[in-house]
Amino acid sequence: MAAQRADGAPQDDCLFCKIAAGQIPATIVRETETTVAFRDINPQAPTHVLVIPKAHYRDAAELATAAPTLAADVLRESQAVADEDKLESYRVVFNTGSGAGQTVWHAHAHVLGGRGMQWPPG
Repeated sequence: MAAQRADGAPQDDCLFCKIAAGQIPATIVRETETTVAFRDINPQAPTHVLVIPKAHYRDAAELATAAPTLAADVLRESQAVADEDKLESYRVVFNTGSGAGQTVWHAHAHVLGGRGMQWPPG
């Protein structure tokens, strides 16, 4: 894996940077100045939307450390997605690291809802 910069600059080889830039199509459900929310192509629940910062940060930990205001934007948009889908309850998941299931190395929140959620997950 190529070295990543922690300054938020777009990465040429990042799928989510390309979606944020409009270079790769996605089913966009919300977009703000700092975030993009789009439907997951392999949904795990009736509502499964990814909320990403437009700036590139490798994972949730890097995002929270380097850009806490942007991390808050991602969480705020997660709530907006849930509101638009009329979800009374929902789950927001950040997978951080390959052992947790992260497969795209661009911080992103999964908004999951529309069915009962078991605890613990996994």
